[in-house]
Amino acid sequence: MPRQQGPLRVVDLGLVPYGEALALQRETREARLAGRAPDTLFLLEHPPTITLGRRGGPSDFITPRDALPGMGFEVYDTDRGGEATYHGPGQLVGYPIVAIRELGLSVPRFVELLEQTLIACLAGLHLRAQRREGSPGVWVGGRKIGAIGVHLKRWVSMHGFALNVCPDLKHFEAIVPCGMEDAEVTSIGAELGRSPAMDEVKERISTSFRRAFGYGGVETEAAMTSR
Repeated sequence: MPRQQGPLRVVDLGLVPYGEALALQRETREARLAGRAPDTLFLLEHPPTITLGRRGGPSDFITPRDALPGMGFEVYDTDRGGEATYHGPGQLVGYPIVAIRELGLSVPRFVELLEQTLIACLAGLHLRAQRREGSPGVWVGGRKIGAIGVHLKRWVSMHGFALNVCPDLKHFEAIVPCGMEDAEVTSIGAELGRSPAMDEVKERISTSFRRAFGYGGVETEAAMTSR
C-alpha cells in the first residue's frame, strides 16, 4: 500500500481532442512539479486518434499512416511508453498527474497499481481481468481490454491508461495494438453483451484508483478545456 495521502483531485473533461488534453497534462504536470497543484486524475474520451509511443515505428501501422487523417483519425507521436494504440469515443482514458516518489512508489509499482485500478473496476462489473507479466495492460482471457503507457519527469507522471468500455473495435484494425500482432482487442460491452454508462465506469475508476493509491478521498470536478 502506498503512503497515506490527502484527497485525489479527479477532473471529468468529457470528450476532448488529443492535442488539447496533451497540453493540459503538460501544464498540470508543471504545476504539480512546482507545488501549485495536487495529484490529479483526468478522465476523458478522445475523438478517433492513434498515438505512437517511444517504442513505436512504421511497422505498427496496418493502414498507411498518411492515409489515416483522410479516414477521420488524428495521429500523434508521443513520449509515453509502448507502441501504437487507438483512442476514440466509448473508451475511457485516464491521465494521472501524480508525484509517485511522494507516494513511495517505483515506476514498475506505479504501473502495477494502474493495472490493479482497472482490474478492480472491471471486477465491479462482473468481469475477471488479469495482468500479463512483461506486457503492461489488462486482459480478459486472451483479449486486451485496457492499455497503459506513462511518462515521468522528475518523478511526476503523465499519460496513463485507456479502458475499452464500448468503442468501435474495428478502429483498432488500423494498427498493431501495443506492438502485439496476435493480440485480440475487446471491450466491456463486447464481453458483457451490454455497455454500462460511462459515468458509472468513471465513478468506479475513481474509487478503484483512490483505493489502490491510498488517497484519503476524492474531490471531483468537471472542467471546460477549450484553449
